[in-house]
Amino acid sequence: MISQISRRGLLAGTAALGLSGCVTGGAFNTLGTTSIGTPGDGGPSTNPAFRPQPNADYDAWLAAFRGRARAQGISEDTLSRGLDGAGYLPGVIERDRNQTEFRRSTEDYLALVASEEDAALGRRRFAAQRNVLADVEAAYGVPAEICCAVWGVESAYGTRLGDIPVISAVSTLAWEGRRGRFFEAQLISALRIVQNGDTTPDRMLGSWAGAMGHTQLIPTTYEEYAVDFRGDGRRDIWTNDPTDAFALTASYFKRFGWRTGAPWGLEVALPAGFNTASGRDNRRSVTAWRDLGVRPAAGGSLPDHGSAAIHAPGGPGAPAWILYHNFNVILRYNASTNYGIGVGYLSDQIAGRGGLRQSFGADSTGLTQAERRELQGLLNRAGFDAGTPDGVIGSGTEAAIEAYEAANGLPVTGAATPALLRRLR
Repeated sequence: MISQISRRGLLAGTAALGLSGCVTGGAFNTLGTTSIGTPGDGGPSTNPAFRPQPNADYDAWLAAFRGRARAQGISEDTLSRGLDGAGYLPGVIERDRNQTEFRRSTEDYLALVASEEDAALGRRRFAAQRNVLADVEAAYGVPAEICCAVWGVESAYGTRLGDIPVISAVSTLAWEGRRGRFFEAQLISALRIVQNGDTTPDRMLGSWAGAMGHTQLIPTTYEEYAVDFRGDGRRDIWTNDPTDAFALTASYFKRFGWRTGAPWGLEVALPAGFNTASGRDNRRSVTAWRDLGVRPAAGGSLPDHGSAAIHAPGGPGAPAWILYHNFNVILRYNASTNYGIGVGYLSDQIAGRGGLRQSFGADSTGLTQAERRELQGLLNRAGFDAGTPDGVIGSGTEAAIEAYEAANGLPVTGAATPALLRRLR
């Protein structure tokens, strides 16, 4: 279990500049993967670090910015409505300067975004949105379960929309200057969204880096790709209704070449001696993969949907995937391979196509994911808070182990090991 940073917040930072606003390790996506781990409750954060605080240098920068905004067509009325209540947020600077770059394994990533619990929730949310998802699929040809999976990975099915004022957040980052040009563009775009009437400054809440809504869009991306699917005159991604967010996702995928009727990928079984070191850049024809002995993990013959790559992050014997053209379309949303696998795998579970046929096996310490979950549960039962057992060993679990070791006169290592599991049993 990850503490210090949210479970969903860990998922940020897995890709370079793309469609989302993902920010960890200094990386940005263009479509909005700055997951914040804060349930959207309809109001701004009560955390003092994310409430405007006095800062004379920021105020001077904002006064100068007004002239640049006017030159780009932002009206005086919009500037007043958007900026008069804005202010410096020290928590945003702290987050930006203290990002931790998480390099999680595919197994851990799937545990965080596509566990059995995530999939079960996804199926319930899918059922509740079945009609609108079907309408979106009919309009754009992108499977409903893919749109639902993006929703799940980005905002936990709309339960974590963010509660930080976007205009204050992006203006703080623009003033700070490390990525000043980028964030000033986000600020201009946020003001233009207000000027166009899609939302109001007080409703424009999101992450500390300005990503917002059901699919966590940064303002420039919203402006370029947002959709008014029902024709009500607003492209609304901030309310409890995710319709426009679904439509945006599907229209974006269609724009970048989604092939209707083709899968994103498929779990495969690899023959003995298969070279798993070449990653997902080993694209070749399906016939060539068949000739090498690659087969669906569920049995049968590989379906041919054009050239494809094999991705085997766990090495021989662990889960592996054949990745078709539509996988690369998903990566347009977030360029992380783990992200693409997570969305695709979660979509399969939402659609009822089942879980993995193969196991990742034990980690470098000798524990399987099931054993790591058991260890976390046993720590909790012993009074040492490891968080929700998810099989992912993060700072929360490590702190719980250290506390247990110290309380029991053991060397303090924070390591999850088979010996520790045996002692806890």
